[in-house]
Amino acid sequence: MKTSLLVTCEHGGNRVPRRYAHLFRRSGRRLETHRGFDFGALLMAQEISQCFDAPLVASTVTRLLVDLNRSVGHRDISRVYRELSPVERERMLRDCYLPYRSEVERLVAKAIGCGRRVVHISSHSFTPRLHGKVRRADVGLLYDPVRPGESAFCRLWKAAIKRVAPELRVRRNYPYYGKGDGLTSYLRLRHSPDAYVGVELEINQALVIGTKGRWTRLRASVIESLRITLESESPPVSVARGRVTAATTP
Repeated sequence: MKTSLLVTCEHGGNRVPRRYAHLFRRSGRRLETHRGFDFGALLMAQEISQCFDAPLVASTVTRLLVDLNRSVGHRDISRVYRELSPVERERMLRDCYLPYRSEVERLVAKAIGCGRRVVHISSHSFTPRLHGKVRRADVGLLYDPVRPGESAFCRLWKAAIKRVAPELRVRRNYPYYGKGDGLTSYLRLRHSPDAYVGVELEINQALVIGTKGRWTRLRASVIESLRITLESESPPVSVARGRVTAATTP
């Protein structure tokens, strides 16, 4: 079975659509913090997409408005969403949530319908310290351990990262568990383990906001290790050999 790579970024920016600007008049600087978006996640997703010639679905709407990586009705979909009237909620879903989720679903279903297995990389980043606790990893790979394809893929990817950049601390299902509520979990319910492999890539934001050279090397290492992983699978996946370059941070 041939494999198609799909890249997504649910928390790519802190943009507030004009229609909803009044909801953030008292938000202060929250939009500029890790609560507003995932630092570096969009650039990482863009470079993976470019290097592998893979489709990219990304959003720059702040997750403080609506979290595209949460199910409708989940308590963490956003405080703003929970405080809206039912009519306003429906409008927000139509404006900001459903178009994104529907496009990802469409691309996955299209590839599977063509007889391909989908490897879905969802690009994220995490704050180095949360509630006073230091996160002790540079890269996290989140997946559902009961799905053999995801376990095998992340085992290979972790080994490839250590081969390319031995200095990086790589952990699986850290700092979150991959089987929690999220876009990949939603898609697992709709597609078999043989047809869909969903992995959330988590990058420590300390590396994103650190020195430019270190952040550049990290992105190159992630991309090269992903190439090795895809080519190591059985049967090996034919991947594009685009040049790994460092784009300008948006």
